[in-house]
Amino acid sequence: MKVLVVGGGGREHALCWALKRDTPDAELFAAPGNPGTAQLGTNLAIPTSAAADLAAAAREHKIDFIIVGPEAPLAAGLADDLRGAGHAVFGTQRGPPRASSRPRHPRRT
Repeated sequence: MKVLVVGGGGREHALCWALKRDTPDAELFAAPGNPGTAQLGTNLAIPTSAAADLAAAAREHKIDFIIVGPEAPLAAGLADDLRGAGHAVFGTQRGPPRASSRPRHPRRT
């Protein structure tokens, strides 16, 4: 299985590390990645804001699954754009991410 992890921070390194630990045969790509992700797979010099370039790289490398890590690209609709290009993507839909710890209704005193 080929997996593309979008992002270049510690979260994306942890995702790549866990994927490699649980699925040693997986071929990992990270865009743009960081020195830690480079030790686990292949970094692609593509910014997280370049949806068309990410989709093209996914086609070129025959990526099976894309994981979008950072909040800003998710809020900007990157996961939606990649899904629209026909890719399997893990990431929320367009809009601001909601923290799961945030109460849905204000507390009445």
